[in-house]
Amino acid sequence: MPVPRPAPLTAARLLRRTLRRHRGRLTVGVVLLSVHQAAEAAVPLAIGLIVEQAVATGDWTALVVSVAGLAALFTVLTFAWRFGARLTETAIHRETHRLRVEVAGRALDPRGHRTGLRSGELLAIAAADTERTALIIRAATVAVAAVAALAVSSVVLLTIDVPLGLGVLLGVPALVLALQALAPVVTRRTGAQQAAAGATTALATDLVDGLRALRGFGAQRNAARRYRESSRHTLQVTLRATTMAGVYQGITAGASGLLLAGVAGAAGAMAVQGRIGVGEFITVVGLAQFIAEPVRALGFCGQLAAAVRASAGRVARVLAAPPAVLPGQRPAPPPQPARLALTAVSYRSLRDVDLRLTAGELLAVVAYEPRDAEALLDLLRGAVAADDHRGSVAVDGVPVAELTLDGLRERVLVEPHDTALFAGTLRSNLLVRPDQTADPLPAAISAAGADDIVAAHPAGLDHPVTDRGASLSGGQRQRIGLARALAADPPILVLHDPTTAVDATTEERLAAGLRAARHGGRTVDPAVPAEAPATLVVTSSPALLSRADRVCVLAAGRVVGAAPHHDLVRTDPTYRAAVLR
Repeated sequence: MPVPRPAPLTAARLLRRTLRRHRGRLTVGVVLLSVHQAAEAAVPLAIGLIVEQAVATGDWTALVVSVAGLAALFTVLTFAWRFGARLTETAIHRETHRLRVEVAGRALDPRGHRTGLRSGELLAIAAADTERTALIIRAATVAVAAVAALAVSSVVLLTIDVPLGLGVLLGVPALVLALQALAPVVTRRTGAQQAAAGATTALATDLVDGLRALRGFGAQRNAARRYRESSRHTLQVTLRATTMAGVYQGITAGASGLLLAGVAGAAGAMAVQGRIGVGEFITVVGLAQFIAEPVRALGFCGQLAAAVRASAGRVARVLAAPPAVLPGQRPAPPPQPARLALTAVSYRSLRDVDLRLTAGELLAVVAYEPRDAEALLDLLRGAVAADDHRGSVAVDGVPVAELTLDGLRERVLVEPHDTALFAGTLRSNLLVRPDQTADPLPAAISAAGADDIVAAHPAGLDHPVTDRGASLSGGQRQRIGLARALAADPPILVLHDPTTAVDATTEERLAAGLRAARHGGRTVDPAVPAEAPATLVVTSSPALLSRADRVCVLAAGRVVGAAPHHDLVRTDPTYRAAVLR
């Protein structure tokens, strides 16, 4: 019998799940907050009774007892609010933390995700939308407590005068339902504001990351103009959302004021006619003033719920997004002579690409168009689902789609062009596996030409590195990234433009160091064992190309040549113009 698939996560389901996850704490919190509101509603009644039974009669004993009872009432409402609010706030912060962990885990899932969101937008959702989503807890508890206050007030008014009580019982729900007609507008405008803010945050993140490159080719003014336009759009959308929220609050306050003024006026007329006593009149007027608070609270809950639904929709979009790839179940296979093989692969700009990387080989790939290089690297890192491309991508004879993620990572390491460094030290950035020792670091650092980076600081490998490696230059980050990849010593290493940020002398040194570290000066030979490391470099560096065993050329998404570098330079004018400087 087939197992039914779980329903897709939506904003409504996410909010219901949020409330269910804290139902024990919320149940106690709602009871305490309802007791607080009921006690608040009882204060005007207690004052009215004191006036009638103690003040009007001059009974000092009754006055003392009444004041003591009033003090007990205030004690109850104070402690009920204190502990009820504490439970509610605890639930909000716990849920915010859990949602942030879930969103972060989804964003960092090695299988990838199909959210269509950029890093900055994911950051905005993890930082802000998760917190707003958890506020459904506050909206729910405050709404229930407000309903309890209105229920107690209505019962008291019914005991004093039935028409008064019915006026509140019927008028307040009608007011709340009328206000709900504005809630979808508030939700739409709040959602638009949050989406615009997320897009602006993503743009700012991208611009900050690429600031040095932007300055390098003089594009900072265009980048600043794009950010100003995005920020201006966000401001306009925010103002529209804020205006709608203000209208909602104004209508809530105005309508509730008119309703309660009518209740107080009717009570005054009854007192003049002698239908109710002075104490009852004081109770009614006090309740009329008090009722304004839960009515405003219900209006606040409606506005908050609208904003919460918008944020919950964005969070649910991330959590419900399917993974970009579905790994297989096969572990890493035994090494094969053909370490990496692409057969008739078509993906994005690539067309019928055939590519072989054999054991012990240093293969270079020159892509005349950057999009071809990006598509190739996505395939090699296992970031493309099997259904999204044609042809076969195999590692040691096994299709990538059949390998587990651990099996693929055990065999292939792809070091991207944009080297990712983390806050810590040089050592912590070079040692990436828990079981990795520092033994290979000196050789890897030397091969990557990073000796001067370590030697330049008294702390050596313990020199601190700021987040994203901002304390290092672009060339230094690139060399540290290369040293990290070499220290990991993967069976198959894929590098993307590892020398673009260094000078010609350092580039020559890196090329020689890479060849020596990975291949020890060997040439491709049928006798090379299958477990020998293989290296693929996507580059246009003449220094790297000259040390490659073969160069594969991609033009317009197709393989148009494969030969040693010096042969291509001699026979292919297009290649010669593209790589020689």
